[in-house]
Amino acid sequence: MEDTNLNSQTKAVQGTTAAAKEKLWNSNYCKAMVGNFMMFFSFYLLTPLLPIYLDAEFKADKDLIGLVLSGYVVAALIVRPFSGFIVDSFNRKKVLMLCFFAFFICFTGYIGAGTILMFAVVRTLHGLPFGATTVANSTVAIDVLPSSRRNEGVGFYGLSNNLAMAIAPSAGIYIYSLSGNFRLLFWISLVVAFVGFYFVSTIRLPHRPPVEGKPKLSMDHFFLSRAWLMAINILLFGLCWGIMSNYVAIYGKEELGITDGTGLFFALLSGGLFVSRLYGVKSLREGHLTENALQGAAISSVGFTLFALAPGVWAYYLSAVLIGLGNGRMFPAFLNMFICVARHDQRGTANSSILTSWDCGMGLGILLGGFFVEYAGYSAAFWVTSVSQIAGTLLLLFFTRSFFTKRCLHA
Repeated sequence: MEDTNLNSQTKAVQGTTAAAKEKLWNSNYCKAMVGNFMMFFSFYLLTPLLPIYLDAEFKADKDLIGLVLSGYVVAALIVRPFSGFIVDSFNRKKVLMLCFFAFFICFTGYIGAGTILMFAVVRTLHGLPFGATTVANSTVAIDVLPSSRRNEGVGFYGLSNNLAMAIAPSAGIYIYSLSGNFRLLFWISLVVAFVGFYFVSTIRLPHRPPVEGKPKLSMDHFFLSRAWLMAINILLFGLCWGIMSNYVAIYGKEELGITDGTGLFFALLSGGLFVSRLYGVKSLREGHLTENALQGAAISSVGFTLFALAPGVWAYYLSAVLIGLGNGRMFPAFLNMFICVARHDQRGTANSSILTSWDCGMGLGILLGGFFVEYAGYSAAFWVTSVSQIAGTLLLLFFTRSFFTKRCLHA
């Protein structure tokens, strides 16, 4: 009997050791990460400068600039549910190549746009391949990960876009300050996007056999209905981000007298995201998904509440670090949770569902933020973020954790 137990324990240890030896940083996964970095870098290199470009080139007023630049958000939100269905239903490599090529080629539209209307059309159309490529590339990255390393792999994958979003805006501003040439920036983005396209074109995906008995058409092709409560949770967290990210700069300038500190705010936030993802991968590897999500949500709650209290400039910057640390721990845990409640042939839908929920929360946050800022002031708007984040944390603590445990299909 003792020998039997000993053999069982030995096999368990050997299985754990073998799983630990499975290669996380395989070449295909690294290519997916490079492609993701290049995609986000090329996109966010232009983001802080486009309002200046529209003002200088077309003499557009602030209302029109906001309308033109918001088009891509709407387009990305519309396309994501369908992109999940397409990624799950067709050859993922071909879908990724087509989406990434369309994303890359759209940068030529910025170079050729001679009117504000043409620029608005290009910017809106660019949101379609951007939204689709983010879903397709992350799904491909999951496909090339060994199953035993998937949780931590998803956590590391997010570092690529966090890093791009942290350095690309500053790089764009620096290049423009040296050259004063917007077209140079458009060409740089075009070249960087092409490099990303090249890297993903060399990815080799494992064979994915068709799923027997899969329904021809169902709601789960467009949204992962099994994860509906988790989606509500993500919407509440996305609402906070929508308010904060859109009004933090003008709030800092008008209320705290910070005229040039917005870049530092987002650099600290991105640093928090980066550090938190690095720190949390071991826990993700061990499967502590709900614990990571809850810890991250709680840390973010402290950050948003500190921001709403607005005791001074020090709190402004400290809250950025806390929000970054919290979201960096929370979001990859939630993404893994979505993947775990989905079938293997629904990974694209799982990816698009969490991104769609986040986008809906962001959009709602932008609308609510504008209303509260206009009629009740910045303090009221930022207290909405604190309340929404705390409500999401409580929902996760008392309901979503057990909801996930009951519906989890695989580790």
